[in-house]
Amino acid sequence: MKRMSNLKYHFGIKFRFYPSDKQKKMIKQNYDAQRFVYNQYVGAGRLIYHIKNASKVAQVNSSIPFMMKPMTKYEINQAQTLLEAQELIAKHRNIRDKYEFLRAKEIDSLAIANAIQNYKKAWRNYHPIGYGKPTFHKKCSDWSYQTNCTYHGTEEAYLDNGSVRFIDTKHVKLPKLGNVRISGLRPLIKDRLLKHASTRIGTVSIKKTADDQFYLSLQLGSDIAFTKKFAKTKSKIGIDLNLDNFLTDSNGAVVANPSFYRKSQRRLAHAQRILSRRQRRAKKEGRSLRQAKNYQKQRLIVAKLHDKIRRQRQDFLHVLSTALIKNHDLVVAEELRSKNLLKNHALAQSISDAGWCTFLTMLEYKADLYDKEFITIDPKFTTQRCHHCGTIMGQNGYKKLTLKEREWTCPVCHKEHIRDWNAAINILEKGQGIWSNHTRMKKAA
Repeated sequence: MKRMSNLKYHFGIKFRFYPSDKQKKMIKQNYDAQRFVYNQYVGAGRLIYHIKNASKVAQVNSSIPFMMKPMTKYEINQAQTLLEAQELIAKHRNIRDKYEFLRAKEIDSLAIANAIQNYKKAWRNYHPIGYGKPTFHKKCSDWSYQTNCTYHGTEEAYLDNGSVRFIDTKHVKLPKLGNVRISGLRPLIKDRLLKHASTRIGTVSIKKTADDQFYLSLQLGSDIAFTKKFAKTKSKIGIDLNLDNFLTDSNGAVVANPSFYRKSQRRLAHAQRILSRRQRRAKKEGRSLRQAKNYQKQRLIVAKLHDKIRRQRQDFLHVLSTALIKNHDLVVAEELRSKNLLKNHALAQSISDAGWCTFLTMLEYKADLYDKEFITIDPKFTTQRCHHCGTIMGQNGYKKLTLKEREWTCPVCHKEHIRDWNAAINILEKGQGIWSNHTRMKKAA
């Protein structure tokens, strides 16, 4: 049987499921266990680092740094603590041997293995880029844990013969939880299930959101393609993302910005004020927020409002990104760094509401999925350049365009421009690599 990494095609699916009260308690138990194990590894790692660092500093500051001094009682205790921490994270089974509650029959052993794997993966990601160090996971109203689908004694993997398997199109069997009812299964997965197509299930994520909805995410792999390729259209398009409207393309079409968050802002602010009052009252009366029923009811209302906004935005971005990839062979966009953009506090809320980075991510993976091409380019000068003659505003004595100037006239060729449309044309030309040649040709003419 092939490993997931050796399979040609990969696909992810996500759908809601409806656990019983007993299953909800088991999900919470596995979430707590996974979070506990991850935090134990983070704590042990930090302890080892600080003890070793303190030992090095003490040795350097010593009057005789190359000779061993007798250890004090405190140093002996520190050395013992260091050995215990190193032993705890040396092998996966050590933490289960130390804590008896992790060996409960309701806890999935693969959930614990995934917590350890995620901790090590976080460090592997940290070392090349220098940030994103593993930190403690806080207890919150979102629950999630990961497990894996295993196959025993089978030559071929299918959707209905692993430890995680589809009983039918409405039910899935999960490790420890048993059978759960599902909804929203995509037609292409239904077809693979009914036709018994070779498909392997890899990592399985079980999640409860803040608004008490349960979701199941499956990583699938196969040597048979999951989707059909879109037909080639021989069309190329550049898109300029902006805040006045969501985007303007190089053909002059404009997509309005739906501004889902701003439309719900008044209602959300009212709900959050009530939540804040109930929080203050519970604290004043000395009650835990987890036991304050009125607070928890209002927290759920606020969470549902946030989730509604998220789902509206997600649906809008999915529909738009699919339409662009389906109708064009090449899509070119600006390379945006949201972390830098959000430093502008005057525009941060509007930028977050638009969801630009999510949109670009969707375009990238859908282009790969449907055999189309999507590229991003450096946005430098794309809004300041006249696509007709190649003149760049802000250079050669010409005044730079400000954000307020949405329409402008080129001082050289006197061509009138709509700022966003002109930028989209420049983005497409830069993506095709014809910017410089086009500019010289226009100037020579």
